[in-house]
Amino acid sequence: MKNESLYWDGYFMALAKVSAMRSKDPSTKVGACIINGKKRVISLGYNGMPKGNDLFPWGRSGDAIETKYAYVVHAEMNAILNTNQNFEDCIIYTSLYPCSNCAKTIAQSGIKTVIYEDDKYHDTEDALIARTILSESGIETRKLEIPTNVEVSVGEHVFKD
Repeated sequence: MKNESLYWDGYFMALAKVSAMRSKDPSTKVGACIINGKKRVISLGYNGMPKGNDLFPWGRSGDAIETKYAYVVHAEMNAILNTNQNFEDCIIYTSLYPCSNCAKTIAQSGIKTVIYEDDKYHDTEDALIARTILSESGIETRKLEIPTNVEVSVGEHVFKD
């Protein structure tokens, strides 16, 4: 058996998905990994509530004030906000195609490539807006065609994406 190493795209997507495991969102765990041109990780992020606000709701229906949508900070935004780096010409790996708000943030940051695994909201108006923002901003998007499945064991606890 030959000694194989993990290819770069799979490696960075796996880091994004391990980051997603930190999310407390019971329905959609998203992670992001930003790398520079030297293939060095410069930031990681996952979707979660603003710092110090773990009591906000995770619900998906009801009045806007009672749902997660008004409060949650997306993985892509957290990855950008979690470091004081220059993102010019960087690549972001994200487990879910960015929403329009994250697309705006990505465009403003200088990131030049988005590599994603899932695009479950592809047919929504917000996804169309996000694709337009990224395209018109000259940002390349690419779906990672080989699925990345991650399992992490910490003591007796096993986490799966």
